[in-house]
Amino acid sequence: MRSRFAAFVQGDLDYIERTHAKEVRDDFNRSAAESTAKSVEWVSLEIRDTFSGGEDDDTGTVEFAARFKKDGALQIHHERSNFRREEGRWVYVDGKMNPKGKPRRVEKVGRNEPCPCGSGKKYKKCCGV
Repeated sequence: MRSRFAAFVQGDLDYIERTHAKEVRDDFNRSAAESTAKSVEWVSLEIRDTFSGGEDDDTGTVEFAARFKKDGALQIHHERSNFRREEGRWVYVDGKMNPKGKPRRVEKVGRNEPCPCGSGKKYKKCCGV
């Protein structure tokens, strides 16, 4: 992922195209990529999470946020990208823009139940005040 970001920063579209998986390489819109490369100033890359993708893995996922300026306004490209190893090199397979995390699950504590802090008091007389 970092090498692809560096290639975007440098405008190395040949590298971007070469690091697409075979099945998505034909979908690469070079003219759109050139237009984007000329119209934005890449600022930073933040790797938010990774799943697999180690030395012994054949697939991996990277969640990232790439910050860039377009027309003077700071914007963020947030994506979760899937990669696969082909002939020893990592290639981009697909990605999901603005991925959502797992929903948080909150359990409601009844007023007369024991307080979850472990004090031994009822919730309403302890943390539920």
